[in-house]
Amino acid sequence: MKIIKDSVHDHITIDGVARDLLDTPTVQRLRSIAQLGTVSLVYPSANHTRFEHSLGVYHLACEALEHLGVEGTQADRVQAAALLHDVGHGPFSHNLEDVTYRRTGRYHDDVDDLLASGQVATVLEEHGLEPERVAGLVAGEGRFGQLVSGELDVDRMDYLVRDAHHTGVPYGTIDHGRLVRELTFVDGELVLREGNVQTAESLLVARALMNPTVYNHSAARIAKAMLRCATEHLLEGESDGAEDRSGDGTETDIDAKTLQRMDDHDLIVALRQTDATREFSRRLDHRDLYKRAVWAEIDDVPGGIIEADHGSIREFELEIADDAGVPEDSVILDVPGHPSMTESTSRVVVNGDIRRLGHQSPLVDALRAAQYSQWRLGVYSPETVREQVGHAAVRTLGLDIDGPLISETRDGLYATLDQFVE
Repeated sequence: MKIIKDSVHDHITIDGVARDLLDTPTVQRLRSIAQLGTVSLVYPSANHTRFEHSLGVYHLACEALEHLGVEGTQADRVQAAALLHDVGHGPFSHNLEDVTYRRTGRYHDDVDDLLASGQVATVLEEHGLEPERVAGLVAGEGRFGQLVSGELDVDRMDYLVRDAHHTGVPYGTIDHGRLVRELTFVDGELVLREGNVQTAESLLVARALMNPTVYNHSAARIAKAMLRCATEHLLEGESDGAEDRSGDGTETDIDAKTLQRMDDHDLIVALRQTDATREFSRRLDHRDLYKRAVWAEIDDVPGGIIEADHGSIREFELEIADDAGVPEDSVILDVPGHPSMTESTSRVVVNGDIRRLGHQSPLVDALRAAQYSQWRLGVYSPETVREQVGHAAVRTLGLDIDGPLISETRDGLYATLDQFVE
């Protein structure tokens, strides 16, 4: 048994299979992966790691299993999955996941290969656990997979309160104790017991407030886009034959699979040592970020752009750079996906029936409207060329912008909840 002092949950007792997994290299690597990626450039205290978060998820999973009355091998499987649920993350967490997915076809929760061999596999097998079944739980498969990866999972409960604590932003503070206590299974579905509509709403509101304030803060988005662009150059260099780009006679040979197993420090060193990425690295190191040349609302963006794939986005960037007469790397186009709110599919018991929160709570429509109004397409460039890049982007993308190119607020969407009640 080991007792660990945690900044969020106070003392975490870790025992059994989780205790033996704790000191494996696979889990220890998470100490060097930032939970919030580039958000620390906005909130300096947001330097917590995936390791801390994984301990928190394990702790909440243990509490949930106790309240659900789950013991024995099944409990061991879930506890192992909770501690291992993030071992598939690459450097800077979600910031580069799309970059590596395009080349490997794997997201961070696809951990079959990681658990199938090495020390993790040995520990699991010594405790009578099948690595493939634990990997399935990480991916959200089966009845208990919902507890690790689902609308009411303990992963979300921990990261909201942990991210709020470390950023100093109070919006993510939720009653995770009540959430864990009120979980139950009905016909195989993980739901919240009767009388917990407001409990489910708290998750929804917390995420809706943390998104624009923390996760999608404009400066964090710019830094993420620059990091993503630099990493693309790093990987494109590998596909061109790993020529000498370090400037010191050494070769840089990094492919996407290698990148996924690196930590933040490994990637930073690689970016600093590679000619094609050195300037991006310098800017990120010094927080000399690109500026917003365009910050456009969703209604100002023509159809097809939001759905554009990576290749099309890159073509747009090249066209904008050509129109503006600037180097190719002076333009980054950042197009978020359509606004979505997965938490609205959480199930709650109301009058004996299982209902989706989106069908029960008037808050959902109000928050969807707010999320829609907060959506922004970004075009980023060095400050010295932002004006010509902004106007070139409007022409190239066909944006319907008559006023300022930077739209900070959206008028006309102030509303009261009674407007959304049927």
